[in-house]
Amino acid sequence: MELSAPTSIYNIRDFGAASDGATLNTLAIAKAVQACSESGGGTVYVPAGTFLTGAVILKSNVNLYLEAGATLLFSNDVNEYPVVESRWEGVKRQVYASCIYAEHAENISVTGRGTLDGNGAFWWDIFRRKENEYPRPKLVSFDHCTHVLISGVKMVNSPSWTVNPICCEDLTVHNISIVNPANSPNTDGIDPESCRNVRISDCHIDVGDDCIAIKAGTEDTAERVPCENITITNCTMIHGHGGVVLGSEMSGDIRNVVVSNCVFEGTDRGIRLKSRRGRGGVIEDVRVNNIVMKGVICPFIANLYYFCGPRGNDKYVWDKNPYPITEETPAFRRIHFSNITAREVSAAAGFLYGLAEMYVEDITFDQISVAMAEDAEPGMPAMMAELEPMKQRGFFCSNVRDVRFNQVTVSNHEGPAFYVENGEDIEVTSCRTRYARTNDPMVVYKNVIVSK
Repeated sequence: MELSAPTSIYNIRDFGAASDGATLNTLAIAKAVQACSESGGGTVYVPAGTFLTGAVILKSNVNLYLEAGATLLFSNDVNEYPVVESRWEGVKRQVYASCIYAEHAENISVTGRGTLDGNGAFWWDIFRRKENEYPRPKLVSFDHCTHVLISGVKMVNSPSWTVNPICCEDLTVHNISIVNPANSPNTDGIDPESCRNVRISDCHIDVGDDCIAIKAGTEDTAERVPCENITITNCTMIHGHGGVVLGSEMSGDIRNVVVSNCVFEGTDRGIRLKSRRGRGGVIEDVRVNNIVMKGVICPFIANLYYFCGPRGNDKYVWDKNPYPITEETPAFRRIHFSNITAREVSAAAGFLYGLAEMYVEDITFDQISVAMAEDAEPGMPAMMAELEPMKQRGFFCSNVRDVRFNQVTVSNHEGPAFYVENGEDIEVTSCRTRYARTNDPMVVYKNVIVSK
């Protein structure tokens, strides 16, 4: 008798799952994952329909596949989310397991054309009331995993950060759509944290916080692991607090980042680097190319006086006097922007502010066009103490070194197009202003050593 090959597809219906949107399917899905894993791997298949579930814990060699028309609707019963030890805002602690979670696994994936619905309103409410015993689940988070793929699915209503791989290697996030309400708290889109070899492409992100945020832990993280070798391309980012953000959790270092061929619309800020004294770490070797922005407060930010978060109001963080350079001193260097258009900008064309003792250095802007909005409202280009709201300003730079502006156009602005204070080796070549609102010089230097 001829034996048929064993199937590698595990339909959750075959394990008792029901698609009525009311029956809790946590156990049925767990059984499907377990059977798939024990057989050596394969696909856990979610057919069309709405399946209510608690946390889904993936194992090595398992592909969770959601068919078109399939929805995993995550429960608002906190008991359906086991407490695990993972990172929350850069620090290892006990948290509720993410809606889709795995740790120390390899060759795992979440794919298909279905939807992950985090049912986030429940979690947002208890967060606002400060009633959550542990930090909220993320929608998808993998901890210390390798060879990870997330592709095709739509993700909505995340309880907190939507996709947060932590200390993972060889990670691809491709062709996903993330939609969270604009007023939902801390619902970042994609946040690779202390990961290596990450590819993010062809994604659409519309969220209530940063669209993509690259992180590497805080000063309170015992294990300093860099986030490095990151490519981000062909993405559209709508709303949110920032398009692509590096930091402020960057104590393990962030390096080798390329952002290209993206559109930011209404993301508050465009490319944003942020940190502060006490964090240590370095953000370096970042290239940003072929970007179009519309309706942002400020397209380019590099701020080393960022004050949000624990101890952010300490004098050590906000004091503009120089301090000794130690391992707690963060640094930004070798950051390069090219071929970027920004329209309807409200606060400033760019904002670079290094520490008094650690200048932001080796920054280039090449082939850049920034036009301020006609009806701009005053806004904060960066979060730091003693900074007044700005409106229709040009590039504001303080505590900077080796900065090059080449073929940069600033339009419809007030004051100088380029204002630099406390700087060394500054170069402005082939730049121009258009429709300036005031008669100020194009370039104003204060306590600056200029390149010759």
